[in-house]
Amino acid sequence: MAQKPPPRIAILGFSIECNAFAPPATRADFESCVWLERDAIIADARCATPIALGEVPGFVAAMDATGPWQPVPILLAMAEPNGPVEEETFAEMMRIWRKGLERAAPLDAVYACMHGAGLSTERTDPDGDMLAMVREVVGPHVPLVATFDLHANISEAMVQSVDVFVGYRTNPHLDMWQRGEEAAGHVRALLRGAKTTRTFIRLPIIPPTVTMLTGKDATDRPYGEMIDLGQRRIADPDCVGRILNVSVMGGFAYSDTPKNGLAVVVTARKGDEATGEALAEEIATLGWSNRKRFRAKLTALDEATAMATAVGDDPSKPALCFPDVADNPGGGGRGNTMWILEAFHQAGVQGCLVGIIYDPPLAAAAHAAGVGARIEARFNTAETNAFSKPFAAPATVRALSDGRVTGRRGIFAGRDMRLGPSAALDLGGITVVVVSYRTQCADPAFFEMFGLDIGAARSVVVKSRGHFRGGFDEFFSNDRIIEVDAPGLTSPILSRFEWKRLPRPVIPLDEGVKWSPKQLRR
Repeated sequence: MAQKPPPRIAILGFSIECNAFAPPATRADFESCVWLERDAIIADARCATPIALGEVPGFVAAMDATGPWQPVPILLAMAEPNGPVEEETFAEMMRIWRKGLERAAPLDAVYACMHGAGLSTERTDPDGDMLAMVREVVGPHVPLVATFDLHANISEAMVQSVDVFVGYRTNPHLDMWQRGEEAAGHVRALLRGAKTTRTFIRLPIIPPTVTMLTGKDATDRPYGEMIDLGQRRIADPDCVGRILNVSVMGGFAYSDTPKNGLAVVVTARKGDEATGEALAEEIATLGWSNRKRFRAKLTALDEATAMATAVGDDPSKPALCFPDVADNPGGGGRGNTMWILEAFHQAGVQGCLVGIIYDPPLAAAAHAAGVGARIEARFNTAETNAFSKPFAAPATVRALSDGRVTGRRGIFAGRDMRLGPSAALDLGGITVVVVSYRTQCADPAFFEMFGLDIGAARSVVVKSRGHFRGGFDEFFSNDRIIEVDAPGLTSPILSRFEWKRLPRPVIPLDEGVKWSPKQLRR
């Protein structure tokens, strides 16, 4: 008897978090981050320091470990959070994915590495469009498993197209590899004949980003409590074997789409629909009971400045971390607003590190001047964004780097990072790290590559919303993290934006919002 050939598994991905208020993303934004086609996807996944985030490496490693298989990689496109993707670029991706799937037929299964908060300049649901296209090409019976960032905005098309829906469980995102491994396990189960059903409930809640922490040590974690409940229930005897996955998706407000809203997706085995529906409703009901807790609580800039001044003047006080949550490149922020830096500099704050500021012209000027040179550090000379105002101060070029660094902790751990020509500038009491590739300051390595000692700093300002917590937790406990209220494209104060497409009424923007467990079941 001829031996059955190994299953042919297609791998493809589209991962970008799109802020409707930020400049459009181009193909160059993907190429500078991750644009991998065919065998390059597998080569990157199997290398020690991949450029891709962890889901695909985790998926490939788990498939390799669980039996023979034949990967059929097509296109993996990932970019830093940005504005809507130019439609021409997304249309090109769709052509590559479609042609690759058609060329690879017949396939035994498909794995899609998604984010779920994408936009194009012409579409509000490119993620759903892409998955629907995959389903159309491969047909109704080929297993399709997809992983999603927990900031995904969920549409009916996204849920209906897949067999198993797998969302991150941790924020900061420290479980990407594990979710890729989980996806591989579901692919293997579906290949053995498992059939599934999905329950989808969306709540009229748009959680501000700072209310979506999941760590047990978070001060307030209404979102984390929903995830905890789902994971407890999936381990209950009544659910074991019946429920394959529970995903609670917080969403990404700044996409400003009709599909925004805190969502629950439960994947159950075929025949166990009632169990999946009951569990989804229980989790959604908990989220609704927590609705008043989904409101941002930030520290005013003048108060934060006074705190930084105090710890700089008194070494006996615990050092503090000041995340600039409103200018988070991990949410489409430009990574170059000056409000905190300027306030701290004017106040004479001492012992402070600030990073990372995206400013290629300033980084180039520092490299041209050389280490030890005195320069006038002119920030944002080439920036036209309304929030990115110019600021200038005398500075000494303390250190230079080509920006090549391997992530050490948190979301970027083990990842090959390329920040472009970079510099550490001493402004007198404040040392600023300037880079040429926009990304959030989520890893201590971005300071350490210049020899800067985070443990010796009295205060640290990071351009990040929450992922820095997974990298800087060895330096700062939650009670020493001060989320600062300043202007920016990712301000958690949602009333400051002019929304065009959000479903209304919605918490926390509107009063008198009503909901019942049966109301929004999909």
